[in-house]
Amino acid sequence: MAPATRVPVRRPETLPAATGNAGGRSVLEGAFALLEAVERAVEAGPTRLASDCGLPKTTAYRLLEQLADLGAVERCGGSYRVGPRMFHLGRAWQPHPRLRAAAREPMRRLAKLTRTTVGIAVLWKGETLMVEWCPEDARRPGPLETRMTWPWFTAAGKVLVATSAPAPLLGPLPASWSRDAAAIRERGAAFDREEVVTGVCCAAVPLLGARGTPVASLCVLTDPAHHLERLAETARQTGRVISAGLRRP
Repeated sequence: MAPATRVPVRRPETLPAATGNAGGRSVLEGAFALLEAVERAVEAGPTRLASDCGLPKTTAYRLLEQLADLGAVERCGGSYRVGPRMFHLGRAWQPHPRLRAAAREPMRRLAKLTRTTVGIAVLWKGETLMVEWCPEDARRPGPLETRMTWPWFTAAGKVLVATSAPAPLLGPLPASWSRDAAAIRERGAAFDREEVVTGVCCAAVPLLGARGTPVASLCVLTDPAHHLERLAETARQTGRVISAGLRRP
């Protein structure tokens, strides 16, 4: 799932050294760094997590234990993984207050019609962040649906980068990107032909809010045997239905 113009962000106050923070880093920053490290690692011990975050092991352990007591992480032997409280809080977030309500039934119909997995994504910190998944068979989710962050150059990410104004800050872009982005805007869809995961192809279209501003992207995951252009047309129709729901007063 950052705008081209950087907005100053107010940092949390640094707590005094007696609280055990390291190098002037606030307790809140350290805790969130650990949560992100746990998410990346899936499951890891305090030594690895402390190293990933640049925290002393004693500080990391203390924060992890506090997070575990709050349910933000979960103890698993000598390791930690994301806890149920973070799952509960994360499920409440959406990039538009009506997105899930507007998308739920159209996504289900699209997955059933195309016999594919359908997802909704946003750009976040230069990555594609999956907000929602709708597999063809909800009883048997695929392995890709357990991963929430992907590179920006997925189809779901590319269609947002191409249609956002100002363009997100992603660092150096491929030399061909200007041409690729123009093609995405012209056809209203982006494609991924096994560029991210071998054996997985994807078509994605933007979901538009007020004034035609992209809010998220709707993506359809399939195998190389499918015709992506046809899938994109079907996804565009579903995207128009969802976008209309987002623009309702």
